[in-house]
Amino acid sequence: MRTGGGPRPAHPVVVWKFGGTSVADPGRLTAAAERMIAAQRAGFRVVAVLSAMGSTTDELVVLSRAVSSRPQLRELDALLAVGESVSCALAAMAVDELGSRAVSLTGVQAGILTDDRHGNARLHEIRPLRILEELDTGAIVLVTGFQGISPRGDVTTLGRGGSDASAVALAAALGLGECQIFTDVDGVYTADPRVVPGARRLPAVGRVEMLQLAAAGAAVLQPRAVELAITHDIDIHVRSSFTGTPGTWIVEEADMFETDEIVGVAHRDREPCYATRGLSPAAITAALAARGSAVGTVVRHDGEVLFTAPGMNEAEVVAVLAPAGAQVSVQDDVGAVTVVGCRLDRRPDVAARALLALERDGIDPHLVTSTPTCVSFHIPAPRIRAAVRLLHDLFALHNGAVADRRLAGVAGS
Repeated sequence: MRTGGGPRPAHPVVVWKFGGTSVADPGRLTAAAERMIAAQRAGFRVVAVLSAMGSTTDELVVLSRAVSSRPQLRELDALLAVGESVSCALAAMAVDELGSRAVSLTGVQAGILTDDRHGNARLHEIRPLRILEELDTGAIVLVTGFQGISPRGDVTTLGRGGSDASAVALAAALGLGECQIFTDVDGVYTADPRVVPGARRLPAVGRVEMLQLAAAGAAVLQPRAVELAITHDIDIHVRSSFTGTPGTWIVEEADMFETDEIVGVAHRDREPCYATRGLSPAAITAALAARGSAVGTVVRHDGEVLFTAPGMNEAEVVAVLAPAGAQVSVQDDVGAVTVVGCRLDRRPDVAARALLALERDGIDPHLVTSTPTCVSFHIPAPRIRAAVRLLHDLFALHNGAVADRRLAGVAGS
């Protein structure tokens, strides 16, 4: 949390984001409205970004598949954007019912400008004039997350979890230094607590490390939101919608000198491996990049190119490479477990110890990828969760004395 910087201006603006589970039904929508009204009455001007209610987005995707085997991306965006509009309109009604006033704005009305890449649009600019005008009238401003408008005036969406990116981008556009993300968990853990009961909530995580955790499967934040926080120097507070307790602050890393500690273990239950012949790694990478996605791991083996494409489903990968005439085989019974830390390139023992522990437990990784901030293991899907628990115990991540010291004095309440 930021501190210092002189006296706080009168009626400061806050940007909050409420996830789908936080607005999943009328009761939770009303609870979110009560929280916003309380902040307003405490002297804050409130901008809230809302996701679609509960599983609405997934239900809309299923509905689209019922009428089309290959929905046009433009029309799919037009359909999926409805979910956030419903949340915001209902939340505005809830605020009104509680005696205050709110206005709901679509991405277009809020001035969120993107490129024209439907389904995975990139943010170009935010012009928050309408937001500021509505705040000046005393209204709570509710902005639809996950969406914007293309140069041609079409609705676009920002990819799965895009409301996180919407919120961080709005905070930057409004000149703020922080953004609060309200969700159904009370922060970021050393591993998924549903998989590792002894996982520990972190009071603070460095932005770069959070980016690696998110990219490796920690679903609490969209990776693009963390990238925006890094670019625009925004602190993010991830906290529970259902309690008033502090959560986890995502902050700029403190001076760490030669520190090389492990922060957590993230996983994906499924991360398919692909194999193809006749295409070079460069051609595969370029094809995925044209779709707005990045290759994960890519290696040559026995005349084949083996690669992963995190964030894309099998049908998308096959469709992207089809124009090049490539035949793609899919091994979909694998997942990924990733150990995340700082300067792990100076810790060759991390990969060595992890591989020995996995081997002793009868787990044979198909691929191993190492970067300065993480080591990933692609292993059979049925053993993913056992591997998460094994590595969490191996590196004693349940003991927070060392890890918490790294960010001492950075986290706030």
